[in-house]
Amino acid sequence: MNKGLLYLLPTTIGDTAINKVIPAYVTETINSISEFIVEDIRTARRFLIKNGYTKSIDNITFHLLDKHTPIEEIPSFLNNISKGVSIGILSESGTPCVADPGADVVRIAQQKNITVIPLVGPSSILLSIMASGFNGQNFAFVGYLPIDKSDRNKKIKELEKKVYKQNQTQIFIETPYRNTKLFEAILNSCSNETLLCVACEISQENEFIKTKSIKDWKKQSPDINKKNTIFLVYR
Repeated sequence: MNKGLLYLLPTTIGDTAINKVIPAYVTETINSISEFIVEDIRTARRFLIKNGYTKSIDNITFHLLDKHTPIEEIPSFLNNISKGVSIGILSESGTPCVADPGADVVRIAQQKNITVIPLVGPSSILLSIMASGFNGQNFAFVGYLPIDKSDRNKKIKELEKKVYKQNQTQIFIETPYRNTKLFEAILNSCSNETLLCVACEISQENEFIKTKSIKDWKKQSPDINKKNTIFLVYR
């Protein structure tokens, strides 16, 4: 019996229409799978319904993978692949396994010689750097910055130094309700000549992507409170 496959399945970012960002063959692949590894079962069900899932939602097997999942439990999620069953990892938003717990599953799958198939979909990280005008050949996604004010400011200054020393774009994110504080910290920590791109609600109707110098951002702040936002710093 042939092994099943592990599919990495992209989802929409926010309320974006399926046909705007998810290719038809991805939808077809999703409809062929009845076992999923997800971060939240409720939102996974909602996405499958939105995607026009053709099988019975009640017959789906969901494996919950979040920050509370014991690491020793994860390998069992892939048990049915040896029986010829294909399994999909569904991201909460956008592309799976980047800033996402799904990477742990993929690492185990690679160790078990399971074929991993990443499928095309929206990546807010890549889309933001495409639209920023920054260096797309040398960049680093550093995830979340420290919450503590002094630690956060120190980290921002470290990232700015990398921009100038390594010619490297620095990309980071924040929990939406703390966006404004992070934005203010960037303005207070970086030099006036440094460039900042604010990419907000990517691929959605209210998408906002703008690159300005710190000096110019100080003249007018964007409305990013409680909105999905990515910050990029460059020179």
